Amino acid sequence: MRKFLVVLDDSRECLNAMRFAAMRAAHTDAGVEILSIIPPDEFNHWIGVGEMIREEARERIHAHFEVFAKWMRDRQGVDPVLVIREGEPQQEIIDHIGANPDIGVLVLGAGNDRKGPGPLVSQLSRSSGSLPIPITIVPGDLSKEKLEAIT
Repeated sequence: MRKFLVVLDDSRECLNAMRFAAMRAAHTDAGVEILSIIPPDEFNHWIGVGEMIREEARERIHAHFEVFAKWMRDRQGVDPVLVIREGEPQQEIIDHIGANPDIGVLVLGAGNDRKGPGPLVSQLSRSSGSLPIPITIVPGDLSKEKLEAIT
């Protein structure tokens, strides 16, 4: 089964990327895989403190995932899968895509403020020519109604 890969993070634009991936998956009989990455700087402390911070990050990710997963199941009939990786976000995304041939599309949310689209969109769009799958970039300010109309 083809899957849409969407990145779960703390950005506002992540919501529209999640919605888009779930709606497209529902309309195309595909799946959704949600990837969350714990950057190394979050737990580069003393060993005991680092482990505690890592576990807190995982708990926060699972809680955040459950909110999106419930909506996807209830509203779209899509049962997403959560994957948590640790490392540099761009490299972890590329490695995950390379290791999972079922992933057909990477879905990213773009910020709409003066800072630009966001670091992941900027970094991954520069290397998009060497990715084995297309990237769909979803504007962060699209309304729910507009997303429904285009999916």
